[in-house]
Amino acid sequence: MSAKFFTNREEKSLFKKFKGAIDHMADIYAFHAVVGYFRASGYFPIREHLHKVPEVKILVGIDVDQISAEAKRRGLLFFGDPDRTREEFIKLMRQDIREAEYAKEVEDGILQFMEDVIDKKIHIKIHKTKKLHAKIYVFLPKKFNEYSGGEVITGSSNLTDAGLGIKNEGNYEFNVALRDYEEVAFAEMEFQRLWSEGEEVLPIDINRTKEGSHIGQLYKPFEIYIKLLIEYFGKNIEYDPDSVGDLPKNFKKLTYQIDAVNQGYSMLLEHNGFMLADVVGLGKTIIATLVAKRFLIANGTINTKILIVYPPHLEQNWKSTFSQFGLDKHVRYISNGSLHKIIEHKNDDYWPKEDYDLILVDEAHKFRNHKAQMFQQLQLICKTPRSVEGNVLGLRKKVILISATPLNNRPEDIYYQLQLFTDARKSTLPVTNLQSFFAPLIRKYKEVLSAAKVTGKPDINELRKIYGIIREKVLQPITVRRTRKDVESYGDYKKDLDEQGIRFPAINPPISIEYELGPELGPLFVSTIDYLVDKIAYYRYRAIEYLLPEIQKKYYTQAETASKTLAFIMMTQLVKRLESSFDAFKISLDRFHLSTVRMIEMFDKGKIYVAPDAQINDLMNKGWDEERIDEYILELSIENPKNQIFVPEDFDDKFLVLLKEDFVNIDAICKEWKKIHIDPKLGVFKKLLTQELLRKDYNPSGKLVIFTESKDTAKYLFKEFSQWGYEQQTLMISAENRKSMQSRILSNFDANLPGKQTDDIKYLITTEVLAEGINLHRANILVNYDTPWNATRLMQRIGRVNRIGSTADVIYNYSFYPSRESDALISLYNNAYIKLQGFHSAYGEDAQVYTREEVLEQVTLHIKGLPEEEDKRLKYLEFIRDFRNKNEKEFKRIARLPLRARTARDTQQADRKHMKGQTLVFLKSDYKMDFFKVGDKKIEPLSFVEAAEIFEAKPNELAADELASYHHTQVQMAVKKFEEDLLTQSSDALSGPQADAKTNQAKKFIREEKANSTDEKFRKACELLYALLETGTYTNLATEINQVRLKCDKNQLSPAKAHNLMMTYAVKYGHNAHEDSDNEQPELPLTITDKPAIIISETFTL
Repeated sequence: MSAKFFTNREEKSLFKKFKGAIDHMADIYAFHAVVGYFRASGYFPIREHLHKVPEVKILVGIDVDQISAEAKRRGLLFFGDPDRTREEFIKLMRQDIREAEYAKEVEDGILQFMEDVIDKKIHIKIHKTKKLHAKIYVFLPKKFNEYSGGEVITGSSNLTDAGLGIKNEGNYEFNVALRDYEEVAFAEMEFQRLWSEGEEVLPIDINRTKEGSHIGQLYKPFEIYIKLLIEYFGKNIEYDPDSVGDLPKNFKKLTYQIDAVNQGYSMLLEHNGFMLADVVGLGKTIIATLVAKRFLIANGTINTKILIVYPPHLEQNWKSTFSQFGLDKHVRYISNGSLHKIIEHKNDDYWPKEDYDLILVDEAHKFRNHKAQMFQQLQLICKTPRSVEGNVLGLRKKVILISATPLNNRPEDIYYQLQLFTDARKSTLPVTNLQSFFAPLIRKYKEVLSAAKVTGKPDINELRKIYGIIREKVLQPITVRRTRKDVESYGDYKKDLDEQGIRFPAINPPISIEYELGPELGPLFVSTIDYLVDKIAYYRYRAIEYLLPEIQKKYYTQAETASKTLAFIMMTQLVKRLESSFDAFKISLDRFHLSTVRMIEMFDKGKIYVAPDAQINDLMNKGWDEERIDEYILELSIENPKNQIFVPEDFDDKFLVLLKEDFVNIDAICKEWKKIHIDPKLGVFKKLLTQELLRKDYNPSGKLVIFTESKDTAKYLFKEFSQWGYEQQTLMISAENRKSMQSRILSNFDANLPGKQTDDIKYLITTEVLAEGINLHRANILVNYDTPWNATRLMQRIGRVNRIGSTADVIYNYSFYPSRESDALISLYNNAYIKLQGFHSAYGEDAQVYTREEVLEQVTLHIKGLPEEEDKRLKYLEFIRDFRNKNEKEFKRIARLPLRARTARDTQQADRKHMKGQTLVFLKSDYKMDFFKVGDKKIEPLSFVEAAEIFEAKPNELAADELASYHHTQVQMAVKKFEEDLLTQSSDALSGPQADAKTNQAKKFIREEKANSTDEKFRKACELLYALLETGTYTNLATEINQVRLKCDKNQLSPAKAHNLMMTYAVKYGHNAHEDSDNEQPELPLTITDKPAIIISETFTL
């Protein structure tokens, strides 16, 4: 090994060299150092050795370039101003103290360093005109000459813990030690020249450094308490609750709505989005509009742009509301099926996707399917950074998801909706890694479903547990939801409602309607189920499964799976139609019969149409001739080759045989049903109608709303109502006539409609088109004539009549349950029960919706904002606002207290006996904040309210005399726990092979492509795509990258085309990332290294 060169390995660290030089140099007199970076925390290990040296001088470099650049931005010139230089040194020293290891020995070393500078035991200067990169350490005897010896060390090591190599995790350093007189003399000469140019650090500078740090200071408990509130609430303290201004004349200012605005806006700033999930009828449109108005005021009214996304039937509602609030010129409206117009930007009606600052998404549950194109389009719009940063800082857009039923089917509904404003693997929520959090819960949910199919009964306790965890860990920080019970529970809310004549009706428990099939229909019903499930194989919908292999391979992938899935869907639809009404079933059965006959005829004519993008039977029903259909399918095949015209020779010979066997069975069941002219379900309904549903004491308005999933059933019921003499009083609504009948529906059923109401319609028979976005609350009786597959439709249906302004005292909710035989096949009852129970457990609900088995949960997903029974979090917010208003100077002083500020509290004096010998710590990083109560061996996480109750102190309480010996250890335990939690939440999905194989494959492909390319733009694009994959910003990016990878593996894509595609994705997802930019992109690999800042802490005496 070289005698002169050394690294920090094998006991040859800089620290060892320092010790050796000082201990063994005869008559050592001076230690002179030039360093680019100096940490006071690194002084402690060498202090005992430097005390043997009479003259210690350290020259420190500062970032002169940064100071000059800052001066230039301010139109000034920097000529090595001594005061500015000292300020920079003080700033760096305070940063060093903030970032140093939180340990007593480190703090003692920093304090000793300060004392040594003040006592002139060491001398510090800062070079004011050069950014020093050199590291020079000169050791000199008292009379240095060519015979006396001396030593100089130079190389990479700074005077820090890492540079000294005193810890195992120290940096790799490379240095050289020189003892020749000429070399030492030259180094000393350079030091003296630089030293003469430096600016000395004075005792006053050290004292200012100390005063601006936590070192050696204990603050009063009340100061720490105020500091807690300032750091926790941040900008919310500045908020004026009246900033939304007055409402338009025809809107009522309701306290519970204003509180929702306050809470939602706070979530919007903290998490870039939130879910507004108040139960139907509490005015979500008004609340969202007020949040938008408040954001507009805060962000700046000149350039702020808002986008509202909605189902088409809600367009007028949003336009009318925003117009009345005077927000028209700041907003664009778009239906959820037209989002491509913004992305393509070929339409002047819309601003480019990067121009929007705030996005409101109504009926957000429609975006729960991440594979759907409209989800991908909306996510791209929401997550493309905004082009202009307003007064609300940050380039992330803000997103409000509006839905009374955000959970429709399973936990994934919530998981994917959240990804419209936060990232899957690096969210702003307490659960930073949503992917690893949801994965086990999704698995457990599937296990509950599977078990229910075996036992016939779902494990509701397990279901409640799954959704309880989701509610506590994920939903609470980003959800505003109140039920009517919440609103009526608080005196001030109730008073507000009473004064304005607003009331909520009581909701009667669900009433089931049962009917008997009788001796004639019972056997036929059982036989029909047997035909539908076992005898009919739905070959009409399985044609591609029986194409010859070479033809099938050319046009279709997974043909067998796709065919069997389609067949199962058709079977399920027929069973559902059988449950809806016999008339709807007969119509569906006849259609199935006809389409099977037509396919057999196609074989006879030698031309078989397989066209997923065309409804062949509908075209034939319209009278299209063969030639016209041929031309149409050929046109479709250009865009999608799956649309084809085949000949009989393209199929396996047995397919036609199987198709004809199916026809025989379908024909047999059709003939049996043609003989049936009775309908016991209808009979029971008619009897219920006359004996109960129209009773004045039950139904004072005499109005009735009947929902069905089937348009055929709706037409059937309208026909029957007409025959009963109710034709002029009955209205049947489907998608075909909803728009044209809108005004007539509202005038007859909307209790809030201004102007004259009409009363010519008593009975409203409707499909699901009226399940959302309309008031029907002049009626108080709802009948579910069938059970929808999507069970949350049941909640939406009852929400039409259970609304603010309902005229009746009680809402009655009737439902026909599915028969035992069909439910055994398609599990409609359990399906509805499981989904509704999941919703109740996650979000809470006022009343049972479908069955009396539902367990209602009392869930708090809102902040109550006024004095009587107030939410404690808002109590603290109001306190700090009041303190600021009355004590502005003191507020500003405490706000400037340094991070790591702390106090010691006397357990008895503070009346905190339960905290004896423990420490309370508040930690925060860019992505999460936590409170911990730390004892001798136990660490307990606390909520903000729990922590605030302990931190709370009176202004006159004094700090204890000194910090307890266990203080630093307990704070270190809290920091370690914070980092472990973050690592656990992050690492599973970021790199775990089990967590997300698809993402890992895409990341590996990008690494390889980057390594194989010398094109700098492409390499930057790879870095950006890799970073987006790491954080899970775009849900489907991994799928798109893997499609490129698979095509490359199959030689279907050249490297050049693959690179072009990836550049396209970088532009699409990275917002012009491929162009030359001053913005640095993350290097590969990206890792999560969010170390927490220790905000405050307090330790209690034993």
